[in-house]
Amino acid sequence: MINSKSLLIGMLAGGIVSAAATLLSTPKAGKELRTDVKVKSDKAVHYINNLRTEGVDLKEQITKTSKEGAALIKDLSADVKESIESWKKTVEPHQKNIQKYLTQIEESLKELEDKTKSQTE
Repeated sequence: MINSKSLLIGMLAGGIVSAAATLLSTPKAGKELRTDVKVKSDKAVHYINNLRTEGVDLKEQITKTSKEGAALIKDLSADVKESIESWKKTVEPHQKNIQKYLTQIEESLKELEDKTKSQTE
């Protein structure tokens, strides 16, 4: 089993060595580095806030558009239904006449067919 004291000393030594290596390998001075980090973190926070605001605006616009679209579809559906009903009422009285004319046309075509057959024979 690992001795907890030696583990703690190893972790502490590793932390000190990594901190020293980081400080020695940074290309900028501490104050300059902190300023750069602060500026970049402020920019990141500003960018995230803009994204959040734009996301909320987009969500509101999508909600508004979907509600408007649903209302338009409902109105269009009602108009189409009304048009179909009106067309049915207009066509219904003439339906029997149309069927009668179609029957007459079929009979005339059959007669013509029979005449042409008899003439060719």
